[in-house]
Amino acid sequence: MRRRIHKILVTGGAGFIGSAFVRLLTKGTVPEVIVIDKLTYAGDLKRLREAGDKFKFYKTDICDKNRIEKIFSVEKPDVVVHLAAESHVDRSINDATPFIETNIKGTQILMDASRKHGIKKFIFLSTDEVYGEIPRGKFNESSPIKPNSPYAVSKAAADLLVQSYDRTYKFPAIIIRPSNNYGPWQYPEKLIPLAILRILEGEKIPVYGKGKNIREWLFVEDCAKGIAVIMEKGQIGHVYNLGSSQECRNINTVKLLLKALKARQDRFEFVKDRPGHDIRYCLDCKKTFKQIGWKPETRLEEGLKLTVSWSLKNQDWLKSKLKDINKLYSK
Repeated sequence: MRRRIHKILVTGGAGFIGSAFVRLLTKGTVPEVIVIDKLTYAGDLKRLREAGDKFKFYKTDICDKNRIEKIFSVEKPDVVVHLAAESHVDRSINDATPFIETNIKGTQILMDASRKHGIKKFIFLSTDEVYGEIPRGKFNESSPIKPNSPYAVSKAAADLLVQSYDRTYKFPAIIIRPSNNYGPWQYPEKLIPLAILRILEGEKIPVYGKGKNIREWLFVEDCAKGIAVIMEKGQIGHVYNLGSSQECRNINTVKLLLKALKARQDRFEFVKDRPGHDIRYCLDCKKTFKQIGWKPETRLEEGLKLTVSWSLKNQDWLKSKLKDINKLYSK
C-alpha cells in the first residue's frame, strides 16, 4: 500500500516544465505544494498565475546549502521533484560554469537535505541527451550514457550522482529521462518558440546546418502528466524514459510551424551549425508504457497548433524576452 503524499517540493517550479507540473498538481488533491526557484532569466512566476495561491514559493538558489536546509527543516516535504536546471545547449557552449554549478552541485545539495530529512521519494528529471546521439534505433534505460554537449554532460553527471546515492545510501530516487519538450510558456531560446518569435518579428527562422537533425517532440503537458504518474507508480531505483515516438527533422518541424502560423514556407534560413550538434535522439519507452501505464496524448501537429495559438495570444510575453535572445544569438 502506497503511503499518502501530503507535501511535494518542486524545484524549478517557475520554469517551463516545472510550471506545467505545478499547474497540474494544483488542479489535483495534493494538500501542499512548495516551489523553489531562483528566477533566473528562464524562470517566470507569470507561468504560475493559473495556480493562484495553491502553492508556497521560495525564491532560492538550490546551490545555497544553508537556505535549502532551512526550507527542508520548515516544510518537511514527503516528496522532492527536482526540475531545476540550466538547460540550454547553446548557453552551455558559451559558458559551462553555471551548468556545472546548478546541475551537479545543486542536485547534490538537494539530495543531502532530502537524506537528512527522510523524504519518501526523490524524482530527478534528467534528459534524453545523456545518451548522446543515435543515428538508428532507440535508447532504452540500459543504454550507455555518452553525452556530447557541456549541458548534456552536466545532466549526465547529476544522473549518475543520483544513481550513486541510490546504491550507496539506499536513497529513494527515481530518474526520468524525457525527450525534447515544447508547448506554451517555453522560453524562446529553444527551436519552436524561437521560430515563432522570429516570424512574429518579421524575420526568418534560423535553422542549424541543413536542418537534418532529428528530435523526438513531447508536448509539455504530456510530460507533466508523465512525471506525476511516475511519481505515484514508479519504482525506487528505476530509470524511466519519457518520449512521444514522434520524430521529426528540424527543417520539417519548422515547416509545420510555418504552416500553423500561415506564413510562407520560405521564411527560414540555414545558419552555421552548432558545434558538436547531435544528429538524432530517440527513446524506447516500452518500460514506461507497460509498467507505469502512461502514454502521450498530443500529436505533434496538434501540439504545434496549440503552441502557436497560445503564442499569438501571448505575444507580449514572448517579445519581452527579445533583448536577451538577440544578445544570445549575436555571439
